[in-house]
Amino acid sequence: MNAHPQAEHKWLERLVGEWAWEMNAPNGPDQPPVVHTGTESVRSLNVWVQCFGTMPGADGAPAATVMTLGFDPAKGKYLGTFIGSMMTHMWVYEGTMDASGNKLVLDAEGPSFADPTKTAKYQDTIEFLSPDHRVLSSRYRAEDGTWHQFMEAHYRRKV
Repeated sequence: MNAHPQAEHKWLERLVGEWAWEMNAPNGPDQPPVVHTGTESVRSLNVWVQCFGTMPGADGAPAATVMTLGFDPAKGKYLGTFIGSMMTHMWVYEGTMDASGNKLVLDAEGPSFADPTKTAKYQDTIEFLSPDHRVLSSRYRAEDGTWHQFMEAHYRRKV
């Protein structure tokens, strides 16, 4: 197996580097959003990228996340995974690029916010606003079919 990078793999290379991020997440009804900050180091594995994130955890101890992303030419889809030290579920992604070429939409399935004994559909979207600024947003599909955003993080490349 000798994989040769294609245009889709080159898009993923835009992620490579050192990043600082700030995320706003809801904190409950009638409460201001919670702001979290952290860093992410993204490295290339030829036709894959690995994103290693760190942040202070809810209990003050460090938390870590690992995302892998690649592109499978046979499927014509972006593929990936996401794990975090604060969760036991491994998220498995399958996604596509939007028409603008700046927004990667990754579909996954995982535990429902409403009922953890059920699963729900999720989407993580990575959008480049500039070469040094990207946004990761996450949303879930409720049982009535409507989508609800629950997180948005702005990543800025460290100089």
